[in-house]
Amino acid sequence: MTETSEKPSRKTLMGRLAAIRPADLVILFFLCVLVGVILAFFNVDPADLWIDFFATVGEAWNSFFGGLGELLGNALKYFFLGAVIILPIWAVWHVLRAVLKR
Repeated sequence: MTETSEKPSRKTLMGRLAAIRPADLVILFFLCVLVGVILAFFNVDPADLWIDFFATVGEAWNSFFGGLGELLGNALKYFFLGAVIILPIWAVWHVLRAVLKR
């Protein structure tokens, strides 16, 4: 019985860099689409990122918090609008249930 003590050959740096699987390309594609959708949501223009990256990111950050404040303000407005209808109905229902249960 002869044993060969061959070490597995290591790939060179260029070989490792060139080893791109099709699954890697699919993942990259979907990540690019996801990031593009997120940037489009914040009205970020790709050309602006190349011209002035930090100013564009700052504008997107301000847009995010401005939109978040507007969203919370609208949610609070709709909460009060619904409360005008729901709270009196609930109060009447609560009183009727308490009186009829005895």
